[in-house]
Amino acid sequence: FMFMMGFVDDVYTFLFLRLAMGVVTGFIPTSLAFISSQTAKGQAGKTLGTLQMGSVSGTLFGPALGGLLADSFGFELAFIISSAAIFISALIVTFGIKEQKKEKKDRGHVYSRNTIVRSILNHRLMLNVMIITALIQIGNFSIQPLLSLYVAELTEADQVAFLAGLTFSAAGVGNLLFARKWGQLGDNYGYERVLTVLLLMTFVFMVPQALVTSLSQLIVLRLLFGIAVGGLIPVTTALIRREAPVDIQGEVLGYNTSFRFFGNIVGPMFGGIVSGFIGISSVFYVTAALFLIALISLYFTRKRPPEDFEDVLERQEMLHSH
Repeated sequence: FMFMMGFVDDVYTFLFLRLAMGVVTGFIPTSLAFISSQTAKGQAGKTLGTLQMGSVSGTLFGPALGGLLADSFGFELAFIISSAAIFISALIVTFGIKEQKKEKKDRGHVYSRNTIVRSILNHRLMLNVMIITALIQIGNFSIQPLLSLYVAELTEADQVAFLAGLTFSAAGVGNLLFARKWGQLGDNYGYERVLTVLLLMTFVFMVPQALVTSLSQLIVLRLLFGIAVGGLIPVTTALIRREAPVDIQGEVLGYNTSFRFFGNIVGPMFGGIVSGFIGISSVFYVTAALFLIALISLYFTRKRPPEDFEDVLERQEMLHSH
């Protein structure tokens, strides 16, 4: 689909190809599920943090590289070159990765999708993690379309687009530097404990962004925010890896990815609506409140007796069969 985008001559065909590409763009969630299944539970956070570093690196440098290709060779050739990179990735996966098959427990049956979904909704910690995943993305993307306007308010420089990109990338740099470390801390000290600390940090570093008086202050706070938010994805994914039985981990992680994409979609609209009614700076306050709600919810979930996800699955299976 990426290759064909280099040859389109109308916007509707291009739109169709973008939609088609979106349908098959499941590499990151599949990678998460694959690495989870191939990694010991005690090292899942560190390993998933390493994957997060790779994903963030692409997010940081991809747009700059794409712009350079478009300026140097034209948009059409940029798509063709990008498709070649994806093809090389496919070759690396095909010939460079060997999956170690693990024996699944003999249950005598396979859990239905309906049973798995109802079990997620009835498992306090799992549902909490899914909601937190959506809130992370809403928090990340709510300010993204407004950042250029906010930067323009803080500086009189002409290169607003460049400075806005620099400000947004600051969070990515923090994410890149500490994602693996947060995952490792989760392995060593407990994912719920580290997740609680990270949510508190995201709240603390989000609020002052509404109060800055200079661009340099905003960049520093975005960097600190990125350090905190960089650990949320690997830690939440490792939590799911720990709770979900190995034979349904891929499906459960897929639902978690759906919550992430839901946040990606809602975030920009949410930020635009809030800023339209009460101003751009207020988006930081409202987003911080979302992280605080997630923190409070996780706190009370941790206070309740722990639930075994397999027990919830079996209970929901029995209810469904009756």
